[in-house]
Amino acid sequence: MYRRRFLGLAGIAAVTGVGLPVGAMAGGDPLPPVRIGPGAPKGPFSVRMPVPPTLRPVARTDDTDVYRLDVLAADLELLPGVRTSCLTYGGGFVGPTIRAREGRRVLVTYRNRLPEAVNVHLHGGHVPADSDGHPMQLIDPGGQRRYEYPNRQPGATLWYHDHSHHAEAEHVYRGLHGFYLIEGEDERRYGLPTDEYDVPIAVRDAEFDSAGQLVHGDPAKRNVILVNGRHQPYFPVAARKYRLRLLNSSTLRFLKLNFGSLPVLQIGSDGGLLPAPVDRTGTDFPLAAGERVDLVVDFSGLPVGARAELTNQGQYTGDDRVEPVLRFAVDRRASDRSRVPAVLRPLPGLPPAAVHRELTLSFDLNGTPTGLVNGLPFDPDRVDQRIRRGATEIWTVTNGDRATKYGPIQHSFHLHLVQFRVLDRDGRPPLPGDAGLKDTVPLPPGTSVRIQATFTDHLGRYMYHCHMLEHSSAGMMGQMEIVD
Repeated sequence: MYRRRFLGLAGIAAVTGVGLPVGAMAGGDPLPPVRIGPGAPKGPFSVRMPVPPTLRPVARTDDTDVYRLDVLAADLELLPGVRTSCLTYGGGFVGPTIRAREGRRVLVTYRNRLPEAVNVHLHGGHVPADSDGHPMQLIDPGGQRRYEYPNRQPGATLWYHDHSHHAEAEHVYRGLHGFYLIEGEDERRYGLPTDEYDVPIAVRDAEFDSAGQLVHGDPAKRNVILVNGRHQPYFPVAARKYRLRLLNSSTLRFLKLNFGSLPVLQIGSDGGLLPAPVDRTGTDFPLAAGERVDLVVDFSGLPVGARAELTNQGQYTGDDRVEPVLRFAVDRRASDRSRVPAVLRPLPGLPPAAVHRELTLSFDLNGTPTGLVNGLPFDPDRVDQRIRRGATEIWTVTNGDRATKYGPIQHSFHLHLVQFRVLDRDGRPPLPGDAGLKDTVPLPPGTSVRIQATFTDHLGRYMYHCHMLEHSSAGMMGQMEIVD
């Protein structure tokens, strides 16, 4: 069932900067632009980028917010004039945003209205094992499950998505994903942009057939970039500072985003705020599938009527063109009392590590491609690593796919339960995108990354895996058990 989904592996490697020659790709010529709608194509930036609505609690107590969210099918207008069948949380291609507060518990009951089993993983969440969305903990059709999120972690940009084994890639690809934003106790006093000026933006790729339906096939043919579920939308902004939380919600594609000459300060990564803002004006933001970056972008220097664009490099297979993916349209002036302080959130210390572990991600490409961690495919009955609660460990994670019959293959490593620090890459300093607390890191072919994490609070079984979800769907996952 996976073979056709791996025909584009070489193309994915090239797009993500591995340097594979064009002749080795599945179809070396750039893909044609998508035709939007059944008739003549409309021009780009003709539709407004939606901002996912904020989910409202159905009940509140002194220390808990209670939510209910249905998992259901919906026909949505991802391309202008075309209705596309999608799988959704709450009826939107990007599900409603849950805005939580540090230290305040959230309970979410997900009700499955689909004819197939699903589940929910809070990506980046420090949660009990039975609320983590283990791939084998499914919500059957017609059933429901309550997840508990204690939010005993610093404020951060998280996201929730399906993680049901063998189906997670297709389910997320068809729409089962949304934002979960934790507001840290420290954030309001910092004076960062808030409310309508704090905007989550999910960027990902897709392929559509001639009828406008999503095609979950050869990844190298995904020639459409969607931004919050729309192709090349515009977003009206005031001439002031915005907090933009970017997520690469692709299942495979690596992005390389750029804001051009707009003033950009990076204030956070996967696990929350950095110790200090970093000026990233004019630089690229490479994002692996599942990674996030938290930015303050300043439009105050632009006059009303001005336009600016967020671009991505390498949208098409074998093509390094810079492709506009989102246009910002300055349509008004607005007062701005927000600020970005010189000091943000100190990183936690690095306790001495008692255990060192080594993991290698790779493929067995003999027959049906099978994902492996340390030479083994995922087995829900096997515990691969037992970890003492409270222990600090260093893991060396290696991409073993330097040379395969498809060419070099990229991977992306994701660890459940805890955030980690990136110590080095192949003995060299971490990359700019490795800064801060992380839960997802890219792994170019043949390279290694050393990470350090402390496993506190919760007992039970959790996952670690490649977050290129077609890879985890094919078995590139391991299982750890936290024990006393």
